[in-house]
Amino acid sequence: MKVARLYLRASTEEQDLARQVNIELNARASGYHVAGVYREKPSGARADRPELLRMITDLQPGEAIVAERFESICNLPVAKVEQLIACIQAKGVKLAIPGVVDLSEFAAMADGFAKIDPESAQVLLLKVALQMAREDYETRRERQRQSVRLAKAAGKYVGRLPDTLMHQRIVALRSAGETIKRTAELAGCSESQVNRIWAIHLAKP
Repeated sequence: MKVARLYLRASTEEQDLARQVNIELNARASGYHVAGVYREKPSGARADRPELLRMITDLQPGEAIVAERFESICNLPVAKVEQLIACIQAKGVKLAIPGVVDLSEFAAMADGFAKIDPESAQVLLLKVALQMAREDYETRRERQRQSVRLAKAAGKYVGRLPDTLMHQRIVALRSAGETIKRTAELAGCSESQVNRIWAIHLAKP
């Protein structure tokens, strides 16, 4: 049985449902069973995308990932793009992006009517995804540096403001007895950040 997993960028519920149904129908029409749908919020520019990590964990050899657009993959942090690509290569998973390389083309290959060289297509897809992610990361970094320089020149730069809500969440979880690892998972941050914020909390008089 051919298996596909869908990775989507969530927006409104109505749009999500229409997009998901359309992609699922296309996958089934190409002979695939949809084993999972993984959504990330556009506003969640986090270093640890939980749905991405869940999908990577769930992936099995020979399956296919369907990303609606290149941006769905490339808007992830570079480290996560690299992790996903390494997983795709290690498990022999296919990456399908409608309009570029989609599931119908993979199905045609399986039936002996290959329209494209599958290995070459996958290498190209992965290289483009990684390059776009790196370029996007560098662009964001440069814009951030420019903003800081302009703010400093105008005497308005006050440095990075603390995430008060995150601090409160971490302190509450640790105070309730959660482990550092579990607190990081629930708060959506790194274990080092939990350690730092908890140490600051304990140091307060």
